[in-house]
Amino acid sequence: MGDLSAANHPPVAVTDDLRSVMRNFASGVCVVSTFSDAESTRRHNALTINSLTSVSLTPPLVSLSIRRDSTFLDDLMESRVWALSILDGGAEDLARIFARPAEDRMKALGSLPAEPGRQTGALLLDSAAWMECRYRDHLVAGDHLLIVGEVVGAGVNDSRSSLIFLHGEFHRMDQNAI
Repeated sequence: MGDLSAANHPPVAVTDDLRSVMRNFASGVCVVSTFSDAESTRRHNALTINSLTSVSLTPPLVSLSIRRDSTFLDDLMESRVWALSILDGGAEDLARIFARPAEDRMKALGSLPAEPGRQTGALLLDSAAWMECRYRDHLVAGDHLLIVGEVVGAGVNDSRSSLIFLHGEFHRMDQNAI
């Protein structure tokens, strides 16, 4: 795939303007998880994201965007599989936990109600919905890597709300609110 890294970085004002614009765009909140089998020991890793996008239904593809300097990205590119837990409206604490530094995230993952995905990383049991994905392709996009995955499993849990991120804050979106 191509490389969208900018040879010349945009002025800071444009970056700040984009940040302000994107604060007005509501997005769902997910925890993406994967693993690494480095040194013959399986190590699980998870990360909060709000960059999940449905790309195609046939074949079923989604994309996510992860900082290129992330240790999580290293693990994901090694395993080539990941699980997505779309967070329930009451899961703000989980979103904050998995937005912390890698060491804190890995410790937390071992203490939460989760189950291994059939083919991928850990699925959080209190999520609104879930997906399991297998690596398909990627694109370098500035300081992030845009990763496309094929959905190999998905489901919806009995949830009445979803967690969204808007104006720099988490919000609960109830089903009857729309």
